[in-house]
Amino acid sequence: MARVVLKDVGKSFGEIHISKNINMEIEDGEFVVFVGPSGCGKSTLLRMIAGLEDITTGELTIDGVRMNEVPPAERDIGMVFQSYALYPHLSVEENMSFGLKLAGQKKQVFEPKVSQVAEILQLKHLLKRKPKELSGGQRQRVAIGRTLVAEPRVFLLDEPLSNLDAGLRVQMRIEISRLHKRLKRTMIYVTHDQVEAMTLADKIVVLDAGYIAQIGKPLELYHYPQNRFVAGFIGSPKMNFFPVKVTAVESKQIEVELPNANAQKVWIPVDGDGVTIGSMVSLGIRPEHLVPAYEADVTLDGNVLVVEQLGNETQIHLEIPSIKQQLVYRQNDVVLVEEGVTFSVGLPLHRCHIFKEDGTACRRQHKELGV
Repeated sequence: MARVVLKDVGKSFGEIHISKNINMEIEDGEFVVFVGPSGCGKSTLLRMIAGLEDITTGELTIDGVRMNEVPPAERDIGMVFQSYALYPHLSVEENMSFGLKLAGQKKQVFEPKVSQVAEILQLKHLLKRKPKELSGGQRQRVAIGRTLVAEPRVFLLDEPLSNLDAGLRVQMRIEISRLHKRLKRTMIYVTHDQVEAMTLADKIVVLDAGYIAQIGKPLELYHYPQNRFVAGFIGSPKMNFFPVKVTAVESKQIEVELPNANAQKVWIPVDGDGVTIGSMVSLGIRPEHLVPAYEADVTLDGNVLVVEQLGNETQIHLEIPSIKQQLVYRQNDVVLVEEGVTFSVGLPLHRCHIFKEDGTACRRQHKELGV
């Protein structure tokens, strides 16, 4: 069992507070991803769990045992770093078994472990090679294998794919996901790449300036962000936002005035608690949730700034003239449109989000895909 619990955990370097009031529970066997922009404290949080950084305030427990003062070597945790950190003069087999040798294990004990892990990671035919003879993906697998042979209760992975090219990242992402399903061990993974977070995680922890912005399953964060920060961070391209004025409020819907040509008023199906008539709020809509103008009763017109043809999809960057606000529209397949022309997009109201002046979200009434 490896249940990891953080209670009111904080980390400070003098007057600089990196992690603030971190509370979370990571269940045995869960794959949890810490995600957020650079400098949000995700790697520091991982290092506190590993014991590589002292915890300033709060408590860390693993299976109910306090870990604050326990040395890293005694926490039964394995860590895979961003750098492969392989010994260049040792073979793959020697790199993978190095920690076990150091711990005093005999060859007849660790050899079967190395062989088994090498088979899982498809490294058996490479055991005699040196790191310089391996590709980037193979080196990363060796680094993961070195951690696996130690059989820790908890695996910590600190941006392990950031040094790989795009194709290898996809391949390694699939391998890590399969590995977790096979081992059923607790894994905590740090990345700034939201695609990795969405595809790997059972649960995502979004960090913002040292605080937890939201914890939830990937689709919960995508469809029901609790604040504007999470809404803008999860999704690529990020969610569109533009200011709208509240003209009427009910318990389960809010009427707002859109910045289109006729200042159209529409009802958005979100919780009206805490919203006042006359206030300015942000309307959010994901680029992929906008639709062709003929598919919606409500439309927005914009001047086309840039057209990005990606083959499988087209991304059109518009500017809404009345508010000088940019909007991204994303549609599958090829859309033939010239830069500089006026282009209309449809606004499906059940897909819209409303964020109050303090950035918190109004709870949406519409259920997405049963989430």
